[in-house]
Amino acid sequence: MKALFGQQNSPGEEMTFVFQERENLPPPGDHEVKVQVRACALSWVDTKLLSEIKLKKELVPVGREISGVVLEVGSKVTFFQPEDEVVGILPLDSEESGLCEVILVHEHYLVQKPEKVCWAAAAGTVRDGLRAYTALHYLAQASPGTTVLVLDGASPFGTVAVQLAQHRGAKVICTAHSLEDKQFLERLRPPVARVIDVAHGKIDVAESCLEETGGLGVHIVLDAGVKLYSAEDESASKSQLLPHKHDIITLLGVGGHWITTEKNLQLDPPDSHSLFLKGATVSFLNDEIWNLSNVQQGKYLSILEDIMEKLSSGVFRPQLDEPIPLYEAKVSMEIVQKNQARKRQVIQF
Repeated sequence: MKALFGQQNSPGEEMTFVFQERENLPPPGDHEVKVQVRACALSWVDTKLLSEIKLKKELVPVGREISGVVLEVGSKVTFFQPEDEVVGILPLDSEESGLCEVILVHEHYLVQKPEKVCWAAAAGTVRDGLRAYTALHYLAQASPGTTVLVLDGASPFGTVAVQLAQHRGAKVICTAHSLEDKQFLERLRPPVARVIDVAHGKIDVAESCLEETGGLGVHIVLDAGVKLYSAEDESASKSQLLPHKHDIITLLGVGGHWITTEKNLQLDPPDSHSLFLKGATVSFLNDEIWNLSNVQQGKYLSILEDIMEKLSSGVFRPQLDEPIPLYEAKVSMEIVQKNQARKRQVIQF
């Protein structure tokens, strides 16, 4: 059996990916489940986070969002039995690579997969769904009457966040990074309130949002990274499409919530003062918290179940690329690690 792992020889160097031969797995432990993997979604490996929480290994397992069939269960497993179809996210400290035909997983990281959901969609939606729930249910409450701004709404995460916010009755505004993204977002049903095309940098996001909300500002902003400095200081390509932190503070309404994925966010005293005057909050979106602490395990599993139910009922319609065979996993993972994939990459077994 082969499994895919990532290697980083020195900090700051690009990760390389290698297939390793795995010996046959032992029988499952008391609470473990042996799963035959049917699909595994690829997501970016945060080596910095791994080293910060002392989980950096020479070989980092790759592919954590999996769906598959239960082959065997441990003696104390109560949630599953053989032949069950399951989906879940392997924890950060997992020794197992999801890109392997058979793996062992603790039962508390898995939920049942609905029959009508295909393997690739289950694995490809579970993490984006978890991030969207963390942002729009726990960090802020998207509900009828709220306005939500989703930046880069056509990314795999952005799409699911837009669909969840709309399902909750919120009015959604989103930004598009290209003409293709704009057309995709305009085709969404139910339609979004406004698509702001930022591809050419001519349109002011803050102005458009204030216009759309009658000058009141938006209740929830979900960013995809922000510009921290003025244009000269930052590298051109990607950051051109990102709004400046001042724009986000300007377009936030009174009592608004800014949910950021920018881990190095710096707020200067004038920024903090503006946020104080609005009574606004800044929250950091880190979906790994659910697995780093077991305190919230019950909530975490109910989120995963809810994501599957929404996938099954058609509320979530994820942005997936065509399923990829295992032998192409290495190349696909390199693309994902360089942040060059616009759709969620899923390996199908």
